Amino acid sequence: MTDARIDRARRRLLGRAAAAAGAVLLAGCDRLAATDWFPKVLGLGEKMSERVTKLVTGRRAMAQEFGPQDLSPTFRSNGTSMPENPQYQAMAAASFADYALVVDGLVERPGRYSLADLRALPSRTQITRHDCVEGWSAIGKWKGARLSAVLAAAGVKPEARYVVFHCADPMDADGKSPYYESIDLDDALHEQTILAYELNDHALPVPNGAPVRLRVERQLGYKHAKYVMRVELVESFATLHGGKGGYWEDQGYQWYAGI
Repeated sequence: MTDARIDRARRRLLGRAAAAAGAVLLAGCDRLAATDWFPKVLGLGEKMSERVTKLVTGRRAMAQEFGPQDLSPTFRSNGTSMPENPQYQAMAAASFADYALVVDGLVERPGRYSLADLRALPSRTQITRHDCVEGWSAIGKWKGARLSAVLAAAGVKPEARYVVFHCADPMDADGKSPYYESIDLDDALHEQTILAYELNDHALPVPNGAPVRLRVERQLGYKHAKYVMRVELVESFATLHGGKGGYWEDQGYQWYAGI
């Protein structure tokens, strides 16, 4: 079996596993979710997935990239297509002229980065496949600031272990708790991990996460946070909304969705 076919098979397997785990928890199987053993089984599977990935491919291995001829005719939107956030909607109406990405937490130099600032940082362009646990895939061309360059500019403190992405999309009806996602420093410093501001040679559309979205190409689609407003460096998930590292993880999905 070729490396490309192994990669596709692994993505399908992990996607189905993540979808199944989420479906079990979200579909009302309260008795399983309430047991002591079932969450431990899910956690064991996550750890095994992470360890196998490290052993077989290494955390620095590259996700498959494609050519212009492979681009999908359209790159559909997943999840929210317009955050129900008045501040975000006002920024979108002004073409994000006032957008500023906040970088804080366990960094030496907290700061704010406009779109012009992000464009001035070292960038990367890549054509990759997005695999969604809903069962669809699409290939798109992404350009964005290397997350490693953003973190280098901020100066990561030694105790930092995770990078948390806080988004404009609210999780709760009160709008006070933003959607969030997280990755570890291994993935954050990976060559293909970028804060994308372009899709297919155009400014990132709002349905696809404008003005900036995370592309962490060696993880499944639900890890690719859209509408990123703040990047926070933390030592643990203890202070985060659900304590498990992300919105979907708080619902039962695996935190590590590497492929």
